[in-house]
Amino acid sequence: MSSRYGFGTTLQISYEEAIQRVKDALKAEGFGVLTEIDVRKTLHEKLGSEMEPYLILGACNPVLAHRALEQEPDIGLLLPCNVVVRAVNDGCRVEIADPEAMLGIVGSKPLDTIAECQVPNSLNTTVRKIRRWNGVSIQQKAFFLLFKWHDFHLSH
Repeated sequence: MSSRYGFGTTLQISYEEAIQRVKDALKAEGFGVLTEIDVRKTLHEKLGSEMEPYLILGACNPVLAHRALEQEPDIGLLLPCNVVVRAVNDGCRVEIADPEAMLGIVGSKPLDTIAECQVPNSLNTTVRKIRRWNGVSIQQKAFFLLFKWHDFHLSH
Protein backbone atom coordinates (compact mmCIF):
# COMPACT_ATOMS: atom_id res chain seq x y z
CA MET A 1 0.00 0.00 0.00
CA SER A 2 1.25 3.48 -0.81
CA SER A 3 -0.17 6.99 -0.80
CA ARG A 4 0.36 9.91 -3.11
CA TYR A 5 3.03 11.26 -0.75
CA GLY A 6 4.76 8.10 0.44
CA PHE A 7 5.43 4.41 0.00
CA GLY A 8 6.23 1.50 2.27
CA THR A 9 5.63 -2.04 3.35
CA THR A 10 3.96 -4.07 6.09
CA LEU A 11 6.04 -6.53 8.10
CA GLN A 12 4.97 -9.40 10.32
CA ILE A 13 7.54 -8.67 13.04
CA SER A 14 7.62 -6.86 16.36
CA TYR A 15 7.68 -3.07 16.55
CA GLU A 16 11.14 -3.06 18.14
CA GLU A 17 12.55 -5.39 15.49
CA ALA A 18 11.01 -3.25 12.72
CA ILE A 19 12.72 -0.12 14.09
CA GLN A 20 16.11 -1.83 14.08
CA ARG A 21 15.54 -3.29 10.62
CA VAL A 22 14.62 0.15 9.23
CA LYS A 23 17.69 1.76 10.80
CA ASP A 24 19.95 -0.99 9.42
CA ALA A 25 18.47 -0.68 5.92
CA LEU A 26 18.76 3.12 5.94
CA LYS A 27 22.37 2.90 7.08
CA ALA A 28 23.18 0.40 4.33
CA GLU A 29 21.91 2.96 1.79
CA GLY A 30 23.95 5.85 3.24
CA PHE A 31 21.22 7.43 5.36
CA GLY A 32 21.72 8.47 8.96
CA VAL A 33 18.91 8.94 11.47
CA LEU A 34 19.05 12.53 12.72
CA THR A 35 15.86 12.55 14.77
CA GLU A 36 13.52 10.11 16.49
CA ILE A 37 10.08 11.28 17.52
CA ASP A 38 8.10 8.88 19.69
CA VAL A 39 4.62 10.12 18.78
CA ARG A 40 2.86 7.71 21.13
CA LYS A 41 4.92 8.89 24.13
CA THR A 42 4.59 12.57 23.22
CA LEU A 43 0.82 12.43 22.78
CA HIS A 44 0.47 10.50 26.01
CA GLU A 45 2.55 13.08 27.92
CA LYS A 46 0.85 16.12 26.35
CA LEU A 47 -2.73 14.92 25.96
CA GLY A 48 -3.03 11.78 28.06
CA SER A 49 -4.13 9.93 24.91
CA GLU A 50 -3.38 6.30 24.09
CA MET A 51 -2.42 4.95 20.70
CA GLU A 52 -0.43 2.16 19.07
CA PRO A 53 3.38 2.56 18.99
CA TYR A 54 4.30 5.16 16.35
CA LEU A 55 7.81 6.46 15.63
CA ILE A 56 8.95 9.09 13.13
CA LEU A 57 12.60 8.84 12.08
CA GLY A 58 14.24 11.81 10.38
CA ALA A 59 16.58 10.18 7.84
CA CYS A 60 19.22 12.02 5.84
CA ASN A 61 21.75 11.05 3.19
CA PRO A 62 24.49 13.67 3.72
CA VAL A 63 25.76 13.58 0.13
CA LEU A 64 22.32 14.07 -1.40
CA ALA A 65 21.28 16.63 1.24
CA HIS A 66 24.44 18.65 0.56
CA ARG A 67 23.75 18.65 -3.18
CA ALA A 68 20.16 19.74 -2.61
CA LEU A 69 21.18 22.51 -0.19
CA GLU A 70 23.73 23.80 -2.70
CA GLN A 71 20.96 24.10 -5.31
CA GLU A 72 18.31 25.51 -2.99
CA PRO A 73 19.32 26.67 0.52
CA ASP A 74 15.69 26.85 1.66
CA ILE A 75 15.23 23.13 0.94
CA GLY A 76 16.13 22.53 4.57
CA LEU A 77 12.47 23.27 5.30
CA LEU A 78 11.67 19.90 3.70
CA LEU A 79 14.50 17.91 5.28
CA PRO A 80 15.11 15.35 6.69
CA CYS A 81 13.13 12.60 4.98
CA ASN A 82 10.49 11.22 7.33
CA VAL A 83 10.26 7.48 7.87
CA VAL A 84 7.34 6.20 9.95
CA VAL A 85 7.35 2.91 11.85
CA ARG A 86 4.00 2.09 13.41
CA ALA A 87 2.39 -0.94 14.96
CA VAL A 88 -0.57 -2.40 13.05
CA ASN A 89 -2.71 -5.44 13.86
CA ASP A 90 -0.18 -8.30 14.01
CA GLY A 91 2.89 -6.49 12.66
CA CYS A 92 4.32 -3.14 11.69
CA ARG A 93 3.88 -0.68 8.87
CA VAL A 94 6.94 1.16 7.53
CA GLU A 95 6.27 4.24 5.41
CA ILE A 96 8.73 6.60 3.75
CA ALA A 97 7.92 10.09 2.49
CA ASP A 98 8.16 10.20 -1.31
CA PRO A 99 10.98 12.64 -2.17
CA GLU A 100 9.39 13.42 -5.54
CA ALA A 101 6.21 14.56 -3.81
CA MET A 102 8.08 16.49 -1.11
CA LEU A 103 10.68 18.21 -3.32
CA GLY A 104 8.34 18.54 -6.30
CA ILE A 105 6.65 21.55 -4.72
CA VAL A 106 9.86 23.57 -5.13
CA GLY A 107 9.84 23.58 -8.95
CA SER A 108 13.61 23.43 -9.43
CA LYS A 109 15.03 21.36 -12.31
CA PRO A 110 18.30 20.48 -10.50
CA LEU A 111 16.32 19.40 -7.41
CA ASP A 112 13.91 17.44 -9.58
CA THR A 113 16.87 15.35 -10.79
CA ILE A 114 17.85 14.52 -7.20
CA ALA A 115 14.23 13.91 -6.18
CA GLU A 116 13.32 11.79 -9.21
CA CYS A 117 16.41 9.62 -9.50
CA GLN A 118 18.87 9.37 -6.65
CA VAL A 119 16.82 9.64 -3.46
CA PRO A 120 13.93 7.40 -4.60
CA ASN A 121 16.36 4.73 -5.80
CA SER A 122 18.05 4.67 -2.38
CA LEU A 123 14.77 4.71 -0.47
CA ASN A 124 13.15 2.06 -2.68
CA THR A 125 16.23 -0.10 -2.12
CA THR A 126 15.78 0.52 1.61
CA VAL A 127 12.20 -0.78 1.45
CA ARG A 128 13.32 -3.83 -0.55
CA LYS A 129 15.99 -4.58 2.07
CA ILE A 130 13.44 -4.27 4.87
CA ARG A 131 11.18 -6.75 3.05
CA ARG A 132 14.05 -9.09 2.17
CA TRP A 133 15.21 -9.22 5.77
CA ASN A 134 11.81 -10.44 6.93
CA GLY A 135 12.64 -13.47 9.06
CA VAL A 136 16.43 -12.99 8.87
CA SER A 137 18.25 -13.02 12.21
CA ILE A 138 20.20 -10.04 13.53
CA GLN A 139 23.41 -12.07 13.23
CA GLN A 140 22.72 -12.77 9.55
CA LYS A 141 22.03 -9.07 8.93
CA ALA A 142 25.23 -8.07 10.72
CA PHE A 143 27.20 -10.53 8.61
CA PHE A 144 25.59 -9.15 5.42
CA LEU A 145 26.42 -5.54 6.36
CA LEU A 146 29.98 -6.43 7.33
CA PHE A 147 30.44 -8.30 4.03
CA LYS A 148 29.05 -5.32 2.08
CA TRP A 149 31.35 -2.90 3.96
CA HIS A 150 34.36 -5.14 3.31
CA ASP A 151 33.58 -5.36 -0.44
CA PHE A 152 33.12 -1.58 -0.64
CA HIS A 153 36.49 -0.86 0.96
CA LEU A 154 38.28 -3.39 -1.23
CA SER A 155 36.91 -1.74 -4.36
CA HIS A 156 37.90 1.83 -3.37
